[in-house]
Amino acid sequence: MKQDSGLTRRTFISQSARTVAGLAAVSGPAFIPGHALGANDRINLAIVGIRGRGREHFGQWSKIPGVRIATLCDVDESLFEARVQQVAKLQGAEPKTVTDLRLVMDDPEIDAVVVTNTNHWHALTAVWAMQAEKDVYVEKPVSYTIAEGRKLVEASERYSRIAQTGSQYRSHPMVKSAIEFVRSGGIGKVYMAKCVVYRARKSIGRGKVTEVPAGLNFDLWLGPAPTRPFIDNRFHYNWHWFWDTGNGETGNNGPHSADMVRWALGKYEHPIRVQSMGGMFAFESDQETPNTQLSCLEYADGVMVQIEVRNLNTNHDGSVREGVVFYGENGRVELSLNGRCWTSHLGPDGEEGPGMTREENIRVYDELTAGGSKADPHFVNFIECLRSRQPEKLAASITEGHYSAALCHLSNIAYRTGRTLEFDSKAERFPKDREAQALVNRKYRKPYTMPNKV
Repeated sequence: MKQDSGLTRRTFISQSARTVAGLAAVSGPAFIPGHALGANDRINLAIVGIRGRGREHFGQWSKIPGVRIATLCDVDESLFEARVQQVAKLQGAEPKTVTDLRLVMDDPEIDAVVVTNTNHWHALTAVWAMQAEKDVYVEKPVSYTIAEGRKLVEASERYSRIAQTGSQYRSHPMVKSAIEFVRSGGIGKVYMAKCVVYRARKSIGRGKVTEVPAGLNFDLWLGPAPTRPFIDNRFHYNWHWFWDTGNGETGNNGPHSADMVRWALGKYEHPIRVQSMGGMFAFESDQETPNTQLSCLEYADGVMVQIEVRNLNTNHDGSVREGVVFYGENGRVELSLNGRCWTSHLGPDGEEGPGMTREENIRVYDELTAGGSKADPHFVNFIECLRSRQPEKLAASITEGHYSAALCHLSNIAYRTGRTLEFDSKAERFPKDREAQALVNRKYRKPYTMPNKV
């Protein structure tokens, strides 16, 4: 790894024997940068973050021929025993376990790193991996800040890495058909799109300072975030609701819908103006991010994007609880992720037009994945591009992930400042607002720092 990465590796080498479990690694050929692997060459993956989304990845990667989960990495050692058994049952071989992700970067047997840890670690993990000449699959949001997203793009280009964004709906036949309909002019020129994230959640209540749980390396978990004591309601999934580690619901599930909007509109630029409002309603808790938020973003051509979050009981928007509603001069399209379907409504009376039912969607997806015996096409796409070294064939490149995550970051910055903001899309700056500009990046806690130059 390059010395400018902000790492001080030597201080951790002595810990290797303690942090790597005594399990045999799944061996395979070391990856040769720029070399296209053959169909029979084994690809060794390391999954960083295995409690939630990372665990869900096990069943996908294990279905792809020639792919092995060689290493599981997590700051919580209490997870290892059960997770190792799960992977061994799926692929017939036990993976290594590592607590410190920096040891993953130093492992020459690892070809690609799957980044499924907390939001505030996503970009840093991926950049370090690419500096170590490993390909990356990065879950959404790919970044914690706008500046981190740009670093990811720069790193993938400098090190010629295959970098896939975990926006799996890019590879889903139902979503693809809806986007194709919108892009082909099915509802005429689109003047507005609404990202819908209506997901009721429970209050996290009031937390208290407690002892760090056994087996947890809390300093590593905090990583680039400021030092603080362990608070019982700020761990596991609840880290989403605190600004030091998460991006709220807008940055949690919002990136999926935001990505579909950008895809349909063909936008490779940022909005130039943004405003956002909302707050915490109904609950008395320690949560910092809003549970109700409405953001409005305007592109240079006047097209409007709304991102609406409701974490309380509420109605659907038409058929959509999570997804997108596209509004065009000739009608609208409701793309419902919760309903696994899409519908179009045309003309002044909203007459039903083309669409895809839930039953049709299930049939097509089952045919594509052989009833679930084959992996989701988004995972397969990453491996195919890793083998061919053709990043242009990625279903969701890291550039796509950066622009989609930025819609959510812009929304949160406007919410936190409480002002309508003007954004310079090309320079990725707020030229007229110092407070907003300070939120484009974060202050990193050493040694968990993003390099100035990747």
